[in-house]
Amino acid sequence: MVHPQQESQRSRSLFALLSSLPGLIVELVKSELEQLKTELMRKAKHAGIGVGLMVVAGVFAFFATGVFVAAAVLGLAVVLPAWLAALIVAVVLLLLAAALIAIGVNQLQRGTPPVPTETLESVQRDVRVIKGTVKRGTS
Repeated sequence: MVHPQQESQRSRSLFALLSSLPGLIVELVKSELEQLKTELMRKAKHAGIGVGLMVVAGVFAFFATGVFVAAAVLGLAVVLPAWLAALIVAVVLLLLAAALIAIGVNQLQRGTPPVPTETLESVQRDVRVIKGTVKRGTS
């Protein structure tokens, strides 16, 4: 049998829990939004680095095309070793562009997809906890 004093303490603790619930929910939402912001910033950084490197590679490829044109002109105009030097410079620029493209693609793959998967999983876990279907420590 439950004594009236014990029942009074239980109801007070229940009321205390219920009164703190809105504050806990607001804190949880703020925490999830902060996690979302952090995750999106990390993924956007990788995408930005990848795109930047690919733009630089495009600039090098543009200049390499100009050097190839100059090499062809020099090679046709005067059959001397000057065109060979221009051809070597063009090959080096294209190799540099290829390396930058490879690094850029790698950076884009590290940051994709830009969907905040970690935050979505955390929110789904929180919803399951609030519904009472699973305990907070487990998934």
